[in-house]
Order: sequence, then structure tokens, then C-alpha cells
Amino acid sequence: MSAHISNVRPAPDQVLVDIANYVNDFQITSTEAYDTARNCLIDTLGCGFEALDYPACTKLLGPVIPGTVVPNGAKVPGTAYQLDPILAAFNIGAMIRWLDFNDTWLAAEWGHPSDNLGGILAVADYMSRKHIAEGKAPLTMKDVLTAMIKAHEIQGVLALENSFNRVGLDHVILVKIASTAVVTKLLGGTQEDIINAVSNAFVDGQSLRTYRHSPNTGSRKSWAAGDATSRAVRLAWMTLQGEMGYPSALTANTWGFYDVLFKGKAFSFQRPYGSYVMEQVLFKISFPAEFHAQTAVEAAFQLHQAVGQRLQTLDDIANIEKIIITTHESAIRIIDKTGPMHNPADRDHCIQYMTAVGLLKGSLTAQDYEDAAAADPRIDALRDKMQCVEHAPYTRDYLDPEKRSIANAIQVFFKDGTQSNNIAVEYPIGHRRRRQEGIPELVKKFKMNLARRFDAEKQACILDLCQNQAVLEATPVHQFVDLLAVE
Repeated sequence: MSAHISNVRPAPDQVLVDIANYVNDFQITSTEAYDTARNCLIDTLGCGFEALDYPACTKLLGPVIPGTVVPNGAKVPGTAYQLDPILAAFNIGAMIRWLDFNDTWLAAEWGHPSDNLGGILAVADYMSRKHIAEGKAPLTMKDVLTAMIKAHEIQGVLALENSFNRVGLDHVILVKIASTAVVTKLLGGTQEDIINAVSNAFVDGQSLRTYRHSPNTGSRKSWAAGDATSRAVRLAWMTLQGEMGYPSALTANTWGFYDVLFKGKAFSFQRPYGSYVMEQVLFKISFPAEFHAQTAVEAAFQLHQAVGQRLQTLDDIANIEKIIITTHESAIRIIDKTGPMHNPADRDHCIQYMTAVGLLKGSLTAQDYEDAAAADPRIDALRDKMQCVEHAPYTRDYLDPEKRSIANAIQVFFKDGTQSNNIAVEYPIGHRRRRQEGIPELVKKFKMNLARRFDAEKQACILDLCQNQAVLEATPVHQFVDLLAVE
């Protein structure tokens, strides 16, 4: 006798309901969250402007059919493109992530919550233009900042105790989930619409981490988040056309996300949704480098000042016995690499490569990952001297929600028996504990990136607007984006 299979449709999974209730109903009251979101906005856009200097990025941008312009479509900052919001989300998302220079969140899962701006800004711009065309009030930049805070929170809270990388999934799944939730709301969706759309995001195919790890590290990691936030806009749009959702997308026996992709384990949560993640987010301010190595590079810069003159030639490097990088477990699992580096995406995810450049130059830029810079034989000679060692307290403090440190230390030992100081950096300049020091540097970074795309008058106009919280929040989205367009 065969077992009866119930076809009673269950109530939506609680995870879906909690996300939808948060997006639909929760009021953000934190001044710190809005101020941080404004700084996150300018930093994220600046990363996109810098990426436009790289043909490997720009070749993927623009309409599918050259010359296509979408009336009332979303504009792509720093370009002349005006596209449907799904494609615009990919364009903006790919620009943002290309150089691995936007914000970071580190926990059981890692990721870059500002990746969600691709979908958020594209949809908010489109809806603002649509409203104007219909004689309605446009969306404002406060709507964008609110969506950013909520997307950060969804991605970050899900990441606190749930490791997708340990089951082989890439962290851009969380971009898709968070973007789907907030853009459904921006498109005018209800609480039920958000549940349906997010259920589809979980049912969707999910990216493998293959392109982030040896021996397959490649450029897909630079556009994967753009793909995820763009897919989110598509799923949200389909939901708003009446497409159904799947209430037990996570918990369905055999066929649900937990059983198929998460080894049967349900998500666990450390805290309810609020504004914690935006307040705690990590900025990459001084150099583009995978975040687990940020403090290692800062330490390398300090060592360059102390012993850099002893590392400048291959003969100098031959006199080194070893270089010890004391680090935490996540760094060892992700960016501890030996052997040849095949492309820029490989190099900016190698702690030894980034540290070597910092020791040699006392600086690190996106150009240092390109083939021409990597041809310097001293880099690989230094890499060959390096050993990564896990320090258990660093690993504990990395996971401590009250500390959230990303510590690294570097020490150089020479064959003549001398050694450098052991330079340890616990918190990178982009950490919340260093906001007072970091924000002025973040603004300098934004100024440099504005200068890549705009004349002096336009730079000043954009900067003045972006530094005035109240005026920025009141600005209609389409007017803000028009200011960033390049004819």
C-alpha cells in the first residue's frame, strides 16, 4: 500500500514571513544607520566609477542590443546607458563588485551587502521616473537608504550563523534573497508579494563557489553579485505580475532548500532584524583586497617603512629565512594560496600576494593585480617565503559579535638571525571601531573616484549633495541619478 502524500498547502515558512514583515513594516529609527548608509552609498558608487576604467568590466555593460534606450528606464551611473531595471541592476551590480573594493560583512558567511545597491538603485530610479510620468510623487533617496539598510540587515543576519560556503554555495545567494525582498517592496509589493518573491529566490538555482577558489578562480566572481541582484529584480517583477510563490520553499521534505542544499539543517538566527548590520559594516577604504587580508596589508605597509629597504632585490629576498603571517581560520580557508596566480581575480584573493605587494611598495592598488604588475619576480619570491599560521584567539575574536575583529600579524625573519617586529593589526581602518579615522579617508576615496568620471564643477555638486544627509534624503531618486549620468 503506497503512502498518502498530503497536497494541503502549508502556511509560509517562518523565515519567509519574518523577512517580509521586516521589509514591509519595520521602521528604521537609527540615525547611525542612515548616516552609515549615506557613506555606504557614496563609497559603493565610487567603486563602480573606478571599475569603469577597466575594459574587462565595461565590455559586459550596456544594452544587449547596442543603441537600445528604454524610455523612463533606469540610468547606469557614470555612463550614458538607460536600461530596463533588470539589466540596469546587472550593470550597476557588476560595476560595484568588479574591483572587490566595496563594503564587506564577515561572519559564518561572508559577503558584500552593498552589492544589493545594483537592484535597489535601478528599481528606485525606474519607479521614480515611472511615477513622474504618471503624475505621482517620485521616490526619494531616503527610500534608497532605507532599502539599503534593510538589504544589509537581511543579508548580514542570515550570514551570522549560517555558512553557505561550507555546503559549496556562493554568498551571492544572500544578495539575491535580500535584493528580492527589498525591490519587491520598492515595486509596490505587499507583504504577501514579498513572501512569494523571496520563496522563488530560494527555489532558484544557486551559484557554486567554484569561481572563487583554486584552481578555478576567475572573473565571474566580479559579476556574480550583479547577476544575483539582477535576478532578484526579475523575480520581484514576475511576482508583481501575479506569479505564485512556494510557501514551504525551505522546509518541504526532500524537495525544499534545507534538504536539497543545506544538509537538512534549518537556518539559525543570532538576532532579530533591525539595523545592526549597516551600523557594523566593514568598509574597504585604503586598498582593494579581500577583506580577510585587509589588516595583513596594513601590517605590511608598516613593515615596508621599517624593513622595506632590505626587501627590494631578489638578492635581498634570498636573505630572508621566512615570513610568518599569523591569521584566523577563515583567511586560511579562503585566501591562503600557493602556486601560480592566473589572473587578477586569483591575486586579490591570495593573502601572500597582497602582503608581498604591501611589503615591496608600501601601497596596493587595483593595478597591482594586473598581469604587468604581477610579472615582477620579487612578488613570487616573497610569496615563497611566507607561511600562514592560525592563531586561535584571532579566530575566536573574528566570530565574537561584540568584537568582530579581522586580525593579522606579520613578521619577517632574516637568515643572519635578525627579525622585524611582529606587526599586528586587529581592526582594519574600515571597521566600526575606527569610524572617526576611517570616514575622512572614505570621503577622499570618493573624491578620487568622482574625478575619474566628472569635471570639477560636477564633482563639487555631487560631493556637496552627498555630504548633506537631510538634503540627500529629500532628493528625488531620478534627479540624483541624472546627476551621475555621463552623456
